[in-house]
Amino acid sequence: MATPFPIIITERLNLRKVLPTDADRVYYFRSDKEINKYIKRPPQTQEMAIAHIQLLDSNLKSGIGIAWGISTKESNELIGNICLWNFSEDKKKAEIGYDLDPKFHGKGFMSEALKAVLDFGFNQRGFETIEAYTDHRNIPSKKLLKLHGFIPSNDTKDPDNQNNEVYYLNR
Repeated sequence: MATPFPIIITERLNLRKVLPTDADRVYYFRSDKEINKYIKRPPQTQEMAIAHIQLLDSNLKSGIGIAWGISTKESNELIGNICLWNFSEDKKKAEIGYDLDPKFHGKGFMSEALKAVLDFGFNQRGFETIEAYTDHRNIPSKKLLKLHGFIPSNDTKDPDNQNNEVYYLNR
């Protein structure tokens, strides 16, 4: 029997499964120049957004990742995404990733979502370490990570992107 998707409700947000009906918003998040200015990603198409949603579902089923769409309690439309993925083989370490519609920046939404997902990762899934890879120029992301207790790793580098800095948080 499949495990039910771990919906997370916070004071202002619903963190829910990303669905095929979210394809337009997923395409926006994966193609918008402002959102992706620090991410190495090839140009996106609507078909790639649909394939990405299928990949998220596949990762969930195979136990290698959980991705939540972020919506406010007022609307079911996605304002962002947050995920735990790239689980270590022993399931003690995961990577966190996130993006947010620029219209919602500076309102504490990502901080609220991050706090809830960290709580889930450490207390429900039992991870011991959660890592985040962020571009060294992405000051808001680095500030968010530090606010939640992440510290820069001097040992870990991102072999795929030399502009990334790696942060980590231990339970």
